[in-house]
Formats: sequence, structure tokens, C-alpha cells
Amino acid sequence: MEFKDLEIFQMVAEKGTVSEVAKEFNYVQSNITSRIQKLESELNTPLFNRHRRGMTLTPEGKKLLSYSKKILSLTMEMKKAVQNKNEPSGKLEIGTVETVYHLPKILSTYIKKYKNVDLSLFTGVTETLVEEVLNHKLDGAFVTASDLHPDLVSHEVFNEELVLISDMRNNTLDELKDEPFLCFSEGCGYRARLETWYKDQNVVPRKVLEFGTLETILRSVSMGLGVSFVPRSSVIHMEKSELIKCHTLPDKYSKVKTVFIRRADSFLTSTIEKFIETIESSKEIDFIYNEA
Repeated sequence: MEFKDLEIFQMVAEKGTVSEVAKEFNYVQSNITSRIQKLESELNTPLFNRHRRGMTLTPEGKKLLSYSKKILSLTMEMKKAVQNKNEPSGKLEIGTVETVYHLPKILSTYIKKYKNVDLSLFTGVTETLVEEVLNHKLDGAFVTASDLHPDLVSHEVFNEELVLISDMRNNTLDELKDEPFLCFSEGCGYRARLETWYKDQNVVPRKVLEFGTLETILRSVSMGLGVSFVPRSSVIHMEKSELIKCHTLPDKYSKVKTVFIRRADSFLTSTIEKFIETIESSKEIDFIYNEA
């Protein structure tokens, strides 16, 4: 059994079709099919149900998928573990919620210092990013702090204040409760905070509109489409330009922490260790600047 066969098996399980996986690996379809058949022959069991719409895992295939994820994850850790501690290299896949104000500085510092690291960044909501770290799809992620899964460890990045934002009309906080709520999809930590506020106020939002990017949410708010709940740091420039108004909610809803999470049982490779060091250095610089 080869690692590449497990990679192909895992990709077919994810995509559901041989054709898509063939494009991904730049192989002919027959190559992918023969590798799957070889794996099934070695294990003496069918791994997929074949049907018109593609391929789905058999019960045995689902068992193998669980093991293959662990095997490939350990293989990657093994490769990273033998790297030069002072010169990290290889892939580093990081996730982030879209509103981490300090992220460009952290990434810029890290990339300039460790040029041999191939860093990829993926955006999403907190709930999705946590799942992807737990499932070894990401090396780590910046998320909104919440009850931590026992398989994760976190590193505090910074504290943040969330504010309810609206357009420049002179609406009271009570009037804003009736405005449409513009937000990211389910699983967003900021959305959950404001939904808790609505619930405590015995209010059901008149309409909830989901958007994919922060920029679209902010522009829509400034044009009077509704209200949103975002970090103050991400809208200071708009507030100063009188494009939006910020409204303060009690601390239990508005005070949040952004943390960097990773799996507790994963080997602390040089790539991730230096990344965490960069986060810590960034915090120290901010503290000195703010104290001054």
C-alpha cells in the first residue's frame, strides 16, 4: 500500500467522482480507477459503491478513510519533524475568520522571515475552521474564542470590541432591533453574540441576510440595507469618514478574544512553532506601541 494510493482514495471519497480527482492530480482517469481497484484488492473489500452520479463510500471505505486521514497526517508531521529548526520549510495551511485586523502584519512578518515556507490562507467562520483543524485539514486557525474542544490548544492573539453598526440615520438602539441583520453564515462567532443579544431582548430579527465577505456587509450597512455586528477595529476608518455609526452593546456581548488554535496532539513542527513565535512578537510590539 502506497501513500499516494491513500491520497487518491481520500480525494475520491471527498469529490465523489474519478474525473475530478484525475484533473486534480493531472492523471488519466484509468490511472485513478486502477489505483482504487488495487487498494480494494490489497484490502480484499470494496471501498466504494459505484452509481450513475459517482461514487460513495461503503462502510469499510468509511473505516479506511478515518485511518487514512491519521496516516497521512502523521506522514506530513514526520516530514516536518526532520526539518531544520532554524530554517522551517514546506507547507503551512492556516485558516482565519475574515475580521482579524492584525493578520496582515503577522503574515507579512512571517513570510519575509521564513521564505522557504509555502503558506496558504483559507477564510471561513469559526465553527467551520475549528472542524477543519480537528480533522487535520488545517495546521491552525485564527478564530473567535469559545469553549475549547479538548483536542485543541489556543494561543491568545488580541482582545476585541464588537460594535453594532448602522448607516448614518439617527436611529435609537431600540429602532435598530427592527432592522435586517446582515451577517456571515451560521457558525460565525460574532453572529452568535448578536443573536444572543436579540434573544435576551426578546427580539426576533425581521430579516437575516447572509453574505460571504466583510466588505460586502460593510458597504450594504453604509447604504442602509441593515445592521451588523463587527470588530470596532475593522470599521474605524468608516466611522471617521461618517459612512457608518457605531453603537455600543454591554460587555457580555461585545468583548471577545481572537485566538490561534491548533491540535494538542500534533507535533509542534518548526513551521508552526515559528508562526506562533511571530504571533507572540506581534502582541509585544502592539503592547509597547499602545503603552507609548
